[in-house]
Amino acid sequence: MAERSTAAVDVADNSGDESLTAQADQSTADGVAKNRERDTDIDEAQGSGGTEGPGKASPPELHSGHKLARRYRLEECVTRLDGFSSWRAVDEKLRRAVGVHILPADHARARSVLAAARSSALLGDPRFVQVLDAVEENDLVYVVHEWLPDATELTTLLASGPLEVYDAYQMVSQVSAAMAAAHREGLAHLRLNPNAVLRTSTGQWRIRGLAVNAALRGISSDTPQRTDTEAIGALLYAALTQRWPYENDAYGLSGLPKDVGLIAPDQVRAGVHRGLSELTMRALANDGATASRHESACTTPEELVKAIGEMPRIRPPEPAFTAPPEYQRTTYQQGTYGRQTAHPGVTQPVPTPPPPLQSRTGRALKWGVSALLIAALGLGSWQLADALMDQGNNSDDTNQTQTTDDSDKNSGKTKPVQQLKIEDAQEFVAKGGAQAPEDVAKTYDGDSSTYWRTKSFVDGPDMNPAYKPGVGIVYDLGSARTVSAASIRLLYPGDHTTVTLYAADSLTPSSLDSMEKIGTVTTNGTSATVKVTKQVKTQYVLVWLTALPYAEGDQYSGSGFKQAITDLKFTG
Repeated sequence: MAERSTAAVDVADNSGDESLTAQADQSTADGVAKNRERDTDIDEAQGSGGTEGPGKASPPELHSGHKLARRYRLEECVTRLDGFSSWRAVDEKLRRAVGVHILPADHARARSVLAAARSSALLGDPRFVQVLDAVEENDLVYVVHEWLPDATELTTLLASGPLEVYDAYQMVSQVSAAMAAAHREGLAHLRLNPNAVLRTSTGQWRIRGLAVNAALRGISSDTPQRTDTEAIGALLYAALTQRWPYENDAYGLSGLPKDVGLIAPDQVRAGVHRGLSELTMRALANDGATASRHESACTTPEELVKAIGEMPRIRPPEPAFTAPPEYQRTTYQQGTYGRQTAHPGVTQPVPTPPPPLQSRTGRALKWGVSALLIAALGLGSWQLADALMDQGNNSDDTNQTQTTDDSDKNSGKTKPVQQLKIEDAQEFVAKGGAQAPEDVAKTYDGDSSTYWRTKSFVDGPDMNPAYKPGVGIVYDLGSARTVSAASIRLLYPGDHTTVTLYAADSLTPSSLDSMEKIGTVTTNGTSATVKVTKQVKTQYVLVWLTALPYAEGDQYSGSGFKQAITDLKFTG
């Protein structure tokens, strides 16, 4: 087996009879610093299809501190295997962590890796870990991709037990929808396993290594849609049972008993959701497996998405109510300040409240107080009646100037403006590719030097609806809030920038038509204030750009019609 860096995570030993492709299954990490990939599966067990032989080229001699393109500084080698290596690196221009796969340019799979990386980058779907660069230079081929330090592999999540029903449902729903979108663009994964599926800190599921992981290992398949669909079924099986649905142990999970065959998840573990168990068997109905309860098998991710849509929706669990702690009296309330503290273990006597006023003096005092209260009430009633009569006389006098409702409103205090906290954000893609989904948080990080930018367009300032109806970001305010305005700082001045606010129903709305327009503004400067003209309560707000000014080229994009958001604040 090829040599590994001491920084890489240990992998399980496989039998000596495995092919080189099976050995190559113990390979690279794709972007999570604290959860590096630990492949221990066998490709044949996943139905991966045919493979190519390993490249004869030796891996490039690289080291920590080496720079690629005077930009990507290699930090830690995660994997060195079969002629390629994978690194955690730093993009010194954007000051962020990235992952890098490196091969010699004469490696047998270098061409296919470049082609797979460039095809994956064109997809631009934020549900996948994005390919940021794919370059051939100085006898090297390298692929740069996102590094998600806040994400956790499914392998790590399953180490402590099966997923909750709602989490498993969300995982299979989001992964199936993402893979269906990829296959519509002609892209397959072919190595969709628990190491390739990540859950972010916001609860979103993302997939890494689309097309690239399979190309690095020379894996192919005559039936890519069936291969990926069965892989999704295996992921759901593992999420429900904490078992791998094959005889071999893999990804830290125990396989099924030998000579038993594939059995439904609800027969492996008690309490498994019946609908998800049946869905698992329909996805795994390949290579001799039978569909559960005579339902038709799902052989493509699209069919799997349709089957999930026909299931009763699984709702999130109700939040557990935590009872407030019992009220504790302080020593000040007990009137014991300055007294000697009792020894531990000694029961404190409860002070007896003083008896009520039962003496002759006490009764006289009570009667006196009652009489004073009655007199005060009578006097107050008389004064109130007198004031009402005076007001009635004044209203009959036509010479008196009356106060209008407008002056009453003006005399009151102005309602204070409150800045609304942004909990999360995600780029919204109505048509075509994404712009810079990895940079959306820079619009509300409080740093004016960072920003989210659009790509450079040929047509403008108004965008071409047939090609691209607009670009923008959906912001999560944490709960339903009444938004009064949005203050936006822009990077480029110019002819005009048009910004529109929409009230959305989720962080990932289905379409622009499903949202309600609540305000719009056009500016030719570097600031815009969008005032809400239709008051609604919403948790999600889309900031949508439909016109962009012309700007010269820079290090990120060429000249054209483009814009960038540096700072954004909502007030309510």
